[in-house]
Amino acid sequence: MKPEHTAPRWLNVKSIGLILSLVVFFIPFFIEFEGLSVVGHRVLSIFLMAVVLWITEAIPLHATAALIIFLHILMISDKSMMALPEGFNAPKYSTFFYALANPVLMLFLGGFFLADGAAKYKLDKNLAKTLLKPFGTKPSHITLGLMLIVAVFSMFMSNTATTAAFMAVALPVMLRLPAGDKGRIALVLCIPFAANIGGMGTPVGTPPNAIALGALSRAGFQISFLHWMIMLVPFMLIVLLATWQLLVRIFPSKAESIVVEIDSSYDRSPQAWLYYITAAATILLWFTEPLHGIQSAIVGFLPVVVMLATKLISDKEFHSMQWSVLWLVAGGIALGSGVGQSGLDEWMIGLVDWQQMNASVIAGAMLVTTLIFSTIISNSASANLIVPIGISLTSSPAIAMSPVASTIFIAIGASLAMALPISTPPNAIAYATGQIQTKHMASVGILIGAIGSIIFIFLAPLVWDMFNLIPE
Repeated sequence: MKPEHTAPRWLNVKSIGLILSLVVFFIPFFIEFEGLSVVGHRVLSIFLMAVVLWITEAIPLHATAALIIFLHILMISDKSMMALPEGFNAPKYSTFFYALANPVLMLFLGGFFLADGAAKYKLDKNLAKTLLKPFGTKPSHITLGLMLIVAVFSMFMSNTATTAAFMAVALPVMLRLPAGDKGRIALVLCIPFAANIGGMGTPVGTPPNAIALGALSRAGFQISFLHWMIMLVPFMLIVLLATWQLLVRIFPSKAESIVVEIDSSYDRSPQAWLYYITAAATILLWFTEPLHGIQSAIVGFLPVVVMLATKLISDKEFHSMQWSVLWLVAGGIALGSGVGQSGLDEWMIGLVDWQQMNASVIAGAMLVTTLIFSTIISNSASANLIVPIGISLTSSPAIAMSPVASTIFIAIGASLAMALPISTPPNAIAYATGQIQTKHMASVGILIGAIGSIIFIFLAPLVWDMFNLIPE
């Protein structure tokens, strides 16, 4: 028998990704693209390398973000190691370092602290058990109850943390259904899908929202926490209810009822009460931002200060937070800054005659492109790559679309991508339970993406225009 030929151990996706990232990085140095400036060529190198590294995950996503910041400083800042062309107003190197302290990151950090506190004092699970009571014992109603509760929590907590917490609530309920009952699949899938959809509702719901908000802020558009919710929550609820109907119809349960034993015991210690008060005050201040004028990022820093000063969050818990997500968002902010200041965005936009397209086509292109990217790579990485281009495109007076709308469409496209276990961490958590298969997730996830896209592309702009919700 002939020996089998196997690929060398070093030849895997990550090693190929590293090699390919270096190849695409040097392409703009050897090929001159007509109409693109010298600095634009350099940023294109960084952009192409980021695309490959984020798709292949040859190095950690946050490492790619750090590399982006570093390369921008070395290649196009006022401390550049490469000669800059005359007439180019080089951004200060601190501009790219400041991406790590952007107000949007502080807003997100506040969300991390609230999420960790909810898990530590078991507020999430106890509230879930309490709030499930009104939904009765019918499987389809319990599924709806879980989805509504998870969606609300994921508006203020990490989608991943929400899914992990509520999967612990859903699995015991699911096991009360007979083996082979399709309702089991619905109960497992409803958790990640509701977390992904619920994340659309607030600026802290998911990293793509933070990336979008940061880009809008740089472009001069200040969107308050409440304004974002007014624009997005109604449509988020429509998509959520559509997803519930898809789940209970595609995976109907034969059981008439499920006996749900609810035993919720709230922590009443002084530390828990301090957390409850801090969380309530933070959320209330976010909701009332138009009244008091304190920006949501500043409000988001309140739980950070209180919970660190009172040791509601220990040093160990502080160090174990998702700092990598903040670095990833910072990398996107730095990339967006470089793309804008180098003219790369204008060059890329000029490759397509966008003026011949109406607003619906442009919105669809933004949303669907992000959805496709986010299905196979990190939704944060997708938003990082597409947001700078989208906001620059619609900043042109010749394009009949607001930068606010286009940027929100990109964030929504990232949240609607949930067809595969690799699409989002919540999907991966659900798949890891062993109770579902990829085909189950894909059959509903693809439909959610399609239905959600139609709702946002054709219905949302009409409502936003009717109530004058898009800032000029």
